[in-house]
Amino acid sequence: MTTRHRALAAVSLGLAVAVGGLVTATTAQAYDTGRTTISCSAVKIRKAPSKTSTVVGIGYRHDKVVYDQWAYKKAEKTWYTRGTVTRKSDGKKIRGYMIYNCANPYQTNPAPKPSIPK
Repeated sequence: MTTRHRALAAVSLGLAVAVGGLVTATTAQAYDTGRTTISCSAVKIRKAPSKTSTVVGIGYRHDKVVYDQWAYKKAEKTWYTRGTVTRKSDGKKIRGYMIYNCANPYQTNPAPKPSIPK
């Protein structure tokens, strides 16, 4: 196999993986990293985007959030924000999913939500 064929095969494989990733990610939307703060008095930070998922920590009003994804849980009809919360009280960093209305890029409560995936 020539170098040219290898390069073409690598590009084709990369494109197939990228397209496959977009097609299968129907419940999550990835965005550029952004920053916001917690707008609720407290919010549970969960391991996965679900109300029954394990709680990994708690975020409080005005704690900083660096987010990188939003996820819609169809069964719950609920949007979640995925990111890292840095607590003001102790500086602890907690990574996970939180209810979108409490951690949104508009820093208001309630926030305009993204459209629901079909």
